Amino acid sequence: MPSHATSSDAPSALRMLETMKRLAPVSTSALAKALQMTPEAARQQINKLVEQELVQGTTQPPKGAGRPRQLWTLTPAGQRYFPDAHAQLTVQLIGSIRKLFGERGLDELITDREVDARTRYAQACTAQDLPQRLEQLAKIRTLEGYMAHVEPHGEGWLLVENHCPICAAAQSCRGFCRSEQCLFQEVVGHLATVERGEYLLEGGQRCVYQIRPARSAVSTL
Repeated sequence: MPSHATSSDAPSALRMLETMKRLAPVSTSALAKALQMTPEAARQQINKLVEQELVQGTTQPPKGAGRPRQLWTLTPAGQRYFPDAHAQLTVQLIGSIRKLFGERGLDELITDREVDARTRYAQACTAQDLPQRLEQLAKIRTLEGYMAHVEPHGEGWLLVENHCPICAAAQSCRGFCRSEQCLFQEVVGHLATVERGEYLLEGGQRCVYQIRPARSAVSTL
């Protein structure tokens, strides 16, 4: 919990951090709506989190007439409320594998992890309908800690992952991220292509994958 929050407002503070993690960058009014709070109550909670340096605001210029909007995101300190599982140990193990077995050994480890994941994903993502299959993919990713959801985007969809539980491992070896994109492509098969857009390790707020349906699939959707 945020260190300065009282016992009465701490749950609300954590809920706001979780909601901001999902929606950022997000306005005060959107946070209030998502949390079913009044804008004033949301504003007060945000101010507390700003004081604790857990969230930060940026000003968005108005579209046409109107006032600028303040949009909120988590600071690095706020991001630490969603830590990697056993992050330090994971990084140490990756370093040891690299030292003992070289990059080839590390690649073999990633490949073995990918084989295991391929089996689990194939069993979980069985829908014939592409949108339903993507929802199944988002569900298993959420169970793994990625806070994932699917949303429409143009003629396709976005697979949005608001958290990365293996972020420390991915920072030490980006082969983990390469492996995941290959897995997603296998899940959608010939029905679509998968491309990474926003990337957490390159300054993004989240990892986002764009799913573009193949022409042959569009006619059947």
